[in-house]
Order: sequence, then structure tokens, then C-alpha cells
Amino acid sequence: MNNYKLNSISKVFVAIAAALILASCKPQAAEPTMDWQTPAFQLEDSSGLEIDYPADLTGPTIVLFWASWCPYCKALMPHLQSIVDEYGGEIRVLALNFREDEDPAEYIRNRGFDFRLFPESDPVAQLWGVKTTPGLFLVDQTGRAIFSNFSLPEKAWPANPALAVEDMKHYQKAARKAPYWAAHLRLAIDGALQ
Repeated sequence: MNNYKLNSISKVFVAIAAALILASCKPQAAEPTMDWQTPAFQLEDSSGLEIDYPADLTGPTIVLFWASWCPYCKALMPHLQSIVDEYGGEIRVLALNFREDEDPAEYIRNRGFDFRLFPESDPVAQLWGVKTTPGLFLVDQTGRAIFSNFSLPEKAWPANPALAVEDMKHYQKAARKAPYWAAHLRLAIDGALQ
């Protein structure tokens, strides 16, 4: 083979290798953000104390719409408790229970969660437009939502095709999605506390 052919083959090989490398690189996605003034509400918690939301907020707060039958909620709630523990009281969880068939207070108590429970929160879920569980929000002291699991684009998860979830059962999907939501929530909390 002459040098011209070898040089041409080398150039083609380098071009193909460069194209493959560039195709495998993904641009870093911007962190999902939200800027939405959530609706105000008054609601009684499981202890009989009323909240005047957002007037009673004292800092960044997690608002969780959940139900005890929801596999995604079951997978997410331990992560939320670890956030409460990790941030030493700077972050609180308002657990707004809706579409519930069982006793949510017993569920929270049996699992040792330090969340402020609001049973029968269906009217607030409707007011906020939350139709599915979990509805996970981080709000600032004024009640502006600055993060939600609904703001995470589905196409952004999972980045690794080996983690495709189409054929999984709900509890299996939940085990994958809950840590993903919690990681993004932590990033939003860090940003809110700066």
C-alpha cells in the first residue's frame, strides 16, 4: 500500500474516532429550577395545630404531597428524613397526605419520621394542581416553589441506558427515582441556604 492510501485511511480513522468521542459526550444539563408562588392555605395538622401557609414558614421548607400506599412516597420519605437530620433543623417537611385509605399518623409514627403531618389534604393538593404522588416541592420562606420533582425532565433520567425502567414494577422504579429526586432536592436546598 502506498503512503497516500495509508494517510487517507489514518485520516478517516481519526475522523471516525473523533465523531464517536463527541457523540458520547453529553452537555451538562442545567439544574432544574422552578419559580412559582404556591397558593396560600390554612390547614390543621395531626396534633390539632393550624398552619397559616406561607405566613408561618421560617425558612426553606419541603412540602410533600403523599399517600401511604404510594411506592414512590415509601422510597422517598427515608431520604427526606435524612435531609432533615443532615441539615439539623434548618429544613422542615410538611407532609400533606391525600387520597389516603389508612391512618397516615400511624404510618409516620411507625417509621419515626420527623415530619409535620397534615391528614386529609386533598383540598390543598387540588389547589396546588397536584394530581399524582409524590408531589415534592422545596419552597422558600415566602412560599415560592424553587424546586419540584415535577420540574425534573423525564428525559434527563436515567442518563445511563442500562438503568432503563420501562419494564420495571412501580416499587422498582421508585427505588431508582427516589435517590435521584433527593439528590436534586439537596442541590436546591444548598442553593436556598447560601
